[in-house]
Amino acid sequence: MSRAARASISRPSLGGLFDLQVNGFAGVDFQSAALTRAELRAAVRALRRHGMDRILLTLITDDVDRLCRKLEVIETHRREEPDLARTIVGYHLEGPYLLAESGFCGAHDPRWMHPPRMAEWKRLWAASGENVRLVTLAPELRGAPEFIGELVRRGVRVAVGHSNVGDAALDDAIAAGLSLCTHLGNGVPQLLHRHDNVMQRLLGRDELYATFIPDGIHLPWTVLRNFVRAKPKAKVLFTTDCMSAAGAPPGRYRLAGMELEVGKDRVVRQPGQTRSFAGSALTLDEAVTNLETHLGWSRAEARAACGSRVARFLGFKA
Repeated sequence: MSRAARASISRPSLGGLFDLQVNGFAGVDFQSAALTRAELRAAVRALRRHGMDRILLTLITDDVDRLCRKLEVIETHRREEPDLARTIVGYHLEGPYLLAESGFCGAHDPRWMHPPRMAEWKRLWAASGENVRLVTLAPELRGAPEFIGELVRRGVRVAVGHSNVGDAALDDAIAAGLSLCTHLGNGVPQLLHRHDNVMQRLLGRDELYATFIPDGIHLPWTVLRNFVRAKPKAKVLFTTDCMSAAGAPPGRYRLAGMELEVGKDRVVRQPGQTRSFAGSALTLDEAVTNLETHLGWSRAEARAACGSRVARFLGFKA
């Protein structure tokens, strides 16, 4: 059993909300190579004010050398300050093993995307202190089934995202241990075939858990209701996929190398853009309220899908 798996068994339950995809918070960009311990402390305090007691700190696609350095720095802070580790309970790597095609990249830089490489993964795993808990990848990439199998053997959950996977490759990935869809309905082009598209393929796979971003921006409320109904309710999870503008006032914020702007409408955009968006400013306590208001879920149902169910899926105590 890995060190990460042993830690998840012994770690006491904190309760509250659990977000498996947090790219930054309260003005702090977790992607920054200059991220400091003081910034992490400030972000954790703000997360807790919003009921987000546990998160997977998420790093998006980048050069693997830079990803390793970021993980090493953050892991040092977690190891030396247990209070940080009580909230930042592990890592979610969203990339670099994603589909480098227009429309599927989202806010990720396609220059660094490529098929999975085991030697790279071993470096990332070591740099994280064996605390990577979730990896999002495109299962159609060369070597993905073997890679998925290796991660699952280490206790890591594997998700499909930023992908145009077909049915045959999806079959192989599920057989290897793929278990989640990352922000289903997003990370896809604006124009797709009305029937034969990756969203329909993933919604039809009851084997897979799915995460959705319930902000009314990434998915309009009618779409979110339809997508949620298409999945077994016990396999529906919610995330913010938030960046540094979450838990912060309107203004300009960073996500990796991008400067983004958040207005009073809480939509994250590139400066000067009015139609597209480039991230989330949602907090998970707001997500719970949105689920009650727009999906008609009870508070208990909403909190479970934003908390205890997430923890159990990842192998933590609820």
